[in-house]
Order: sequence, then structure tokens, then C-alpha cells
Amino acid sequence: MSVIYSASVPAEAAGSSTYKELSVFGDVFERVRAQYVTPPAEDKLIENAINGMLSSLDPHSSYMNSKDAEDMRTQTKGEFGGLGIEVTMEDELVKVITPIDDTPAAKAGVLAGDYISEIDGQSVRGLKLEDAVEKMRGAVNTPIKLTLIRKGADKPIELTIVRDVVAVQAVKSRVEDDVGYLRIISFTEKTYPDMEKAIKKIKDTVPADKLKGYVLDLRLNPGGLLDQAINVSDALLQRGEVVSTRGRNPDETRRFNAGPGDLTDGKPVIVLINGGSASASEIVAGALQDLRRATVLGTRSFGKGSVQTIIPLGENGALRLTTALYYTPSGRSIQGTGITPDIKVEEPLPEELQGKMVTEGESSLRGHIKGQSETDEGSGSVAYVPPDPKDDVQLNYALDLLRGKKTDPAFPPNPDKAVVAK
Repeated sequence: MSVIYSASVPAEAAGSSTYKELSVFGDVFERVRAQYVTPPAEDKLIENAINGMLSSLDPHSSYMNSKDAEDMRTQTKGEFGGLGIEVTMEDELVKVITPIDDTPAAKAGVLAGDYISEIDGQSVRGLKLEDAVEKMRGAVNTPIKLTLIRKGADKPIELTIVRDVVAVQAVKSRVEDDVGYLRIISFTEKTYPDMEKAIKKIKDTVPADKLKGYVLDLRLNPGGLLDQAINVSDALLQRGEVVSTRGRNPDETRRFNAGPGDLTDGKPVIVLINGGSASASEIVAGALQDLRRATVLGTRSFGKGSVQTIIPLGENGALRLTTALYYTPSGRSIQGTGITPDIKVEEPLPEELQGKMVTEGESSLRGHIKGQSETDEGSGSVAYVPPDPKDDVQLNYALDLLRGKKTDPAFPPNPDKAVVAK
């Protein structure tokens, strides 16, 4: 989700009636603490009371204790102390999807398909995946012992691995013959630098006269840092407003503009979105769509158009509070409506998933802030991307457009017809 860091915010004093209500809260807390049938954890009582207050506002405001706040900082930073493996849970064991290149796990010989049965001598059976991952992360230069079950091996394999800094890849890229493909996984501090490197690699691989354009895949991207969404948009724009944020008071409005310089040298761009594209990814799609820099293809996005400010609370964690809504260059809020693609292309679901995947969007979240343009149609769409690019209908439609095998009035877009707020 999009976040803006803030050390402090001004506050107005509450009225006398408010403080009377707070005294009632104090009375209730004392009664529960002294008389509940089993002694409650007082810190949990307070934490849950705070979260109850915040969750009544909207689905994205919350209190983070010190551990949650540290986890969030790790996610947005895009690196942590760990082993460097992508994992899932299967048959009560942690299954290695793939080791990341040049990480401790890869160097130690961990292979895709391995099952982790023990971590430091403790069985992983009965653990949640997030608990197992937490055990594998840790301080840099500290050892961890893994017991692996590998198909074809006659006995478990024991490895001792020393943790190191693991950088989470924010952008994945490849060349599709004569088209550059960029998939932004999330918006962390590493997103723009990773994107810059990926575009350079594509340009070094395919001569400029052969390169037909780029596909920017924002499907299943849940968002992240606001400044990174602005930087990514700016990387493809020469000028124009990228996004504006509007808070409670008119003087809190902030506008962010693009400067000269297009990393793709003006090559055609097609942006892919679906119901899993939210927040920061919608900022990028909305800016490129309104300014007619790119054609947006796929299905309606999630529709999260709010901005959360992270307010540190010292050693006690942090407050994540919705403080503004963001608006695309044309002045539209996509809160509860989402980005509607220029070219709608549905991604067929495989037979085993039909009837099991539901459409979810901001508009279906209980207690969400109602958007100014929200209708009964709501926001969101099915969020599914086939694992094999050959089966990816949306991607292949985009490739056909870039190669001229398909045509559509929305492609290529005309920047002279940009839609901006007057």
C-alpha cells in the first residue's frame, strides 16, 4: 500500500466530552484487568483497543507494534538478513520454489524442489509458513542449520548456512524476441533502480531499430511506496502531472510532476493490469493512461485510491493512518472504482480454478472509504496470471499489438490528447 513517512503531525486538542469518554475507557480497562475470568495480557488489551478504533475508520488504517513496524520497514526497504529462497508450504513441510542467485542458500547447494523438514533441529511440522520464514531470517553473519529432504536422496541432507543480506527483486525482466518485458512485483526502495537496470539490459540486448516496445506488467502488484510509483511513471514521461494527493484540508494538496527524460526513448508501452493491481500500481497505470503515454490492457484494477502516512511512535511501533486520497492527472479518484483498461482482455481461468476465484476489490472491503465516482459496479476483477507465458492471453494480446499483428483504436495512444485536470 502507498505510504508516506512522517515523523510528526499536528493535532488539535479534543473537547471535554471526548476526555469524559476516555475516562469510561479507563474504567472498562481496569474492570477487565482486575475481574476477567483469566488474567489478560494488558499490552494486548491496549493494542486490540487501538486497532479496534482504527479499523472502524477504514480497512487500511492500523496500529503496528514494534515487530510489525520493523517488518514493514524490511518490506519497503527491499532487503533483509536471510538465506535467499522463495518458499511455500506443502504437506506440512516448507518447499523451496527456487533459490535466488548469488545468495547463501544457492551457494550452499539448496535446490528448487527441496523440502525443509527441520530448522535448527526443530521440526517445521505444525508451524505456519510465516513462522518458518521468520525463523530462517535473522541477523547477517549468523548461522542456521537446515535439514532437507530431496527427491532421489537416500537420507536427509543437513546444511549449515550463514545468513547474509538478501535483496528482494522488485522488477523482473526478459526479452520477448523484439519486445522488452518488465514485471514490477512491488514498489519498494529498489523498484526504480531495478527498473532502470532492466531497461538498460533490454536495450543492450535488442538493437533500437529492432525493439518494438515494452510491456509493463503491473498485474498482481499490491502497491508500495508512493515515491517509487512517481519515479516509475516519471521514467516513461517527459512532462505532466503524475499524481496529486488531497487530504482533509485544501492546503494539504500535493502535486507531483514528471521531468524530462524517457528511459525507453519514446518506444510504445502497453501496461497490463488486473484485479490484483492496487494502490501504487494504479497510480502508474492512471498517469500513463491519462497522459496517453501508454495503452492500458487487461481488466479493472483493485481500486485502492488512499494514501497512508506512517507515524512513528518511538519504541511502541507506528501508526498507519489514512490521511489523503490520490488523484490521477485528469483529476479522477479511483477509490472504489479502479482503473478501467483502454482494451479489456479477460484472462481465462483453468478448469480447476473456475468457480473458486472471486472478484475482490476495494469496493467490497467492509468499511472502505466511498470514492467520489464509486458506483454499484464497484472495483476489481479476477486476479489470475498463468504461470506459463505461452498461456497468458493478456500478455500475448499485448505482444501482438506491439508487433502489428492486432490493431485497436486505443493503440498507440496520442500524447497530444492527454486528459488533464483543468
